[in-house]
Amino acid sequence: MSPPFHPRRSTDTPPPLGITRNGAGTEIAVLARHATGVEVCIFDGDGERRIPLTRNAYGIWWDTVEELTPGTRYGLRVDGPWEPYEGHRHNRDKLLLDPYGQSVDGSVEWAPELYGHTVDKHGHGDPELRDARDSAAYLPRNVVVDHDSFDWGEDRLPTTRWTDTVIYEAHVKGLTMRHPDVPPELRGTYAALGHPAVIDHLLSLGVTSVELLPIHAYASEPALVRQGLVNYWGYNTLGFFAPHPGYAAAKDPQGVVDEVKGAVKALHAAGLEVLLDVVYNHTAEQSAWSGPTLSWRGIDNRTYYRLDARGRDIDVTGCGNTLDLRQPMVARMVLDSLRHWVDEYHVDGFRFDLAPALARGKDDAYDRDHAFHVALQTDPVLSRVKLIAEPWDVGVHGWRTGQFPAPFAEWNDRYRDSARSFWLADVGRQLAGRPGHGVRELATRLAGSADLFTEENRGPIASVNFVTAHDGFTMADLTAYEQKDNYANGEDNRDGHGDNRSWNHGVEGPTDDPTVLANRNRSIRNLMATLLMSTGVPMVLAGDEMGRTQDGNNNAYCQDNQITWLRWDLKPWQEDLLADTRELVALRRELHALRPRQFPLFDAQPGRTRLRWFDEWAGVLGEEDWLDPWRRNVVAVHDTLHHGEGRQAVALVLNAGPDRLEIVAPRIDGVAGWRVRWSSEADRHGAPEVCEPGQAMTVGASSFTVLVADLG
Repeated sequence: MSPPFHPRRSTDTPPPLGITRNGAGTEIAVLARHATGVEVCIFDGDGERRIPLTRNAYGIWWDTVEELTPGTRYGLRVDGPWEPYEGHRHNRDKLLLDPYGQSVDGSVEWAPELYGHTVDKHGHGDPELRDARDSAAYLPRNVVVDHDSFDWGEDRLPTTRWTDTVIYEAHVKGLTMRHPDVPPELRGTYAALGHPAVIDHLLSLGVTSVELLPIHAYASEPALVRQGLVNYWGYNTLGFFAPHPGYAAAKDPQGVVDEVKGAVKALHAAGLEVLLDVVYNHTAEQSAWSGPTLSWRGIDNRTYYRLDARGRDIDVTGCGNTLDLRQPMVARMVLDSLRHWVDEYHVDGFRFDLAPALARGKDDAYDRDHAFHVALQTDPVLSRVKLIAEPWDVGVHGWRTGQFPAPFAEWNDRYRDSARSFWLADVGRQLAGRPGHGVRELATRLAGSADLFTEENRGPIASVNFVTAHDGFTMADLTAYEQKDNYANGEDNRDGHGDNRSWNHGVEGPTDDPTVLANRNRSIRNLMATLLMSTGVPMVLAGDEMGRTQDGNNNAYCQDNQITWLRWDLKPWQEDLLADTRELVALRRELHALRPRQFPLFDAQPGRTRLRWFDEWAGVLGEEDWLDPWRRNVVAVHDTLHHGEGRQAVALVLNAGPDRLEIVAPRIDGVAGWRVRWSSEADRHGAPEVCEPGQAMTVGASSFTVLVADLG
């Protein structure tokens, strides 16, 4: 058998971008199409040695630089035209980070010297006037690291099926910073994420996949720093190939890299997937006319960013700039970064922040056939990991829920809004004597959102259902606040989404009133049950399982403190809520009838789940019922008929009305009785454990009840 064929690279062909170590030595390559010169800057203490790259082809500068060995600190300097109105902002006086740098040591120290143009200490200045001060003292360094020395052992990706997936969205620091069973020196770190105490919580909860808020190296915006705040969420990328050093217990760059890998390895050993929230739509450089020069802008502003005819940023992200993935080499950088995290860190998938921004075409419109999508679909590595889109950005026609191609799944904001409306906002409307939205919209979401995800046979697994996420109210705060309380963010409460407009059970904010607390807790259980009993892929926000509050802050992106860190000293009602959530996740795992890969059908069909909707008298809902804005209850019956995993029938009883409700148990062929498996009522008030078909039973006001059939 012949050995595999590997064509040799000719001497005039550039190597891969970034640093490549091979038998011929260590090479570095930088994409800088419009530059007139590129230097690698080697740092030894405060000393800097500049080495010019002498080869250039296709806009890529490269050379052999033997000094780039593991542990070496380095940066770049790029010379070229300073023509702001043409989009060129080269400035050799500014040290730059390597876009392919795999480690970042240190943090950005905000100073006027970091700007390519002249500014004062507040960042105000003349965007056309080049600044000649050196920025090296204020910029972190890239560090060469060794990825081959880490021992992965028998690490294997869990490869959890989409139908079995339950996502847990968490922040590395927020999840672990106050955990009492994690050693103090490890709290808030990658090491804590892989600690047995944290893993035990995840396993006891029953989730399958941990979706981490950004762990790419990032910087806090200067405006936040001036207020004494930080970018806690991390959506302000400084390096797409480097882990954020601030989340590591290790202090040396190699130790940071190994610590991230160790956390992934530990989570995998427990059967848990690791998904990364990634931000490729913009960078920490903000707008060219008001932001700093840290990397891409000084290397090749015209190539890396979307610019208009006057050299100004086209911003569809709300963050000052937008990466230009219309440029093949910029798309390649993103693809190389994704493969890097799969190959070197063994991550299981990605959630793409503001995903439409990555696929806007030549006319700036979103293009589902964009080359970036095609590349993901056909890449032998990336097409096999989980890909999740946040299907909106802030550009024109930026809301694209349901329009991404396979194999993407998508955050389903329609699900979020309908669940909140049904259980919270519509309650307030009804109490005020006004109609709500009825049950039609929620029923569509509960059944997997076929109206959004039918194209290309994507099925319900394309819908990532969520009620809460990092951006917005926690589940507990949804039930306690009608208005946001973001004053701690320093923007006079103008930031974040508008008022909650949800029924807060008559009392704003914290309360010790036992009746109000009981009602709020029941609302939380209703929301959690809806999420975990819906067809699709559920995502739970970390801490919602135990009633976490952010004290009404619905935009806590800049709060690295007790507002956002999970509290583990639980009150009795929080312990009860945690037990309920565990029970619901376990019930979801048991009930495959709720987890079909294809959309359920109203009519029976072998191999497909049948889904029928009944009123409180066990009659099939008609058109008038679906259009009735006053209807506050519905019974959904999932029946797998002769499914390969064994027949199941499950009835979900939703009563969002203010009064207890008598219902008639549905009559389904082959069902001998209905057994109450879970209820959001704190006390079932004598509800029968088993109810015969056609028999009346009572469910509580504002309650969610799960009935599982005894099959005759």
